[in-house]
Amino acid sequence: MKVAVVGMGKMGIVHSCVLHVIPEVEVVGLCEKSRLVRRFVKKIFTKVDIVDDVEKLAGLGLDAVYVTTPIPSHYQIIKAIYTKKVARNVFVEKTLSNSYEEATELCSLARRYGGVNMVGYLRRFYVTFRKAKELLLGGALGELLSFDVHAFSSDFFGMKQETPSSSARGGVLRDLGCHALDLALWYFGDLKIELDSAKSLNSGSQNDILRFRGSSPTGLTGSFQVSWCIEGFRMPEVGISIVGAKGRLEVNDDLVRFSPNRRRESVLYRHDLNDNVPFWLGLPEYYREDVHFVEAVTLATRIEPDFASASKIDKMIAQVEKLGGLNG
Repeated sequence: MKVAVVGMGKMGIVHSCVLHVIPEVEVVGLCEKSRLVRRFVKKIFTKVDIVDDVEKLAGLGLDAVYVTTPIPSHYQIIKAIYTKKVARNVFVEKTLSNSYEEATELCSLARRYGGVNMVGYLRRFYVTFRKAKELLLGGALGELLSFDVHAFSSDFFGMKQETPSSSARGGVLRDLGCHALDLALWYFGDLKIELDSAKSLNSGSQNDILRFRGSSPTGLTGSFQVSWCIEGFRMPEVGISIVGAKGRLEVNDDLVRFSPNRRRESVLYRHDLNDNVPFWLGLPEYYREDVHFVEAVTLATRIEPDFASASKIDKMIAQVEKLGGLNG
């Protein structure tokens, strides 16, 4: 399986290295606009074609392309991959695009050109969130009554205004909050954002905590809190608390806590859930994620999170932004 990666930032390097050690994969092309970065990358990937424009990857006989560039560039790059027939199978880092309108068009392009498509919502590959999904599917909580989701980090704690870094990352909803929305979608199905209850604190300051609510067609309701300005979160954390008729389930990046009614609480940590992978770079989830995509391309099977499900996240983000008058 011949693969190329577009964008040689952190995520581009991570995916390129992980793909390089998967036996079924050959990384044959890399694309990066920065001349300085291309010179650096050539010293690492000595036998790979390195170009400065995605269209120059056409003709390499690619089976798939990874897009790991900043979010605002996703739309144009993915569109070029399809229309210039660079490859039929596409993986893109979250979020799918910079707007719901662009995401909808990319979904149409993916259907027109076929192939496998996937968006990098990494939390779905954490052993803790997978275990929680397993418990929900098994009916451990019975009828679901409510949920609370948070996505917190300290990346911009104490800062009073927007920075170039925060803008480049697409704002807190696209950089961090999208994981909370994706997990809620994965666990509970389609959600409607209740706009009248969404609000942004501190009048648009960089210290905002975004609060909004969501509801499912079955009547399940829950709350969301998203901020990258919370003290004490050196590493970003996404967590969910779910209340059901049979008890409570709490899950985050590191553990799953199940508290059944009238029974002893049980806690499972990462190391209890076989968190090992053959090649560990950054996080074990990157390996699981890439293997998941490679296997789907090999077998020509639809997988999630794909463009269709990821476009729902872009829609919910747009609803929150519209209500609060936010730029992210």
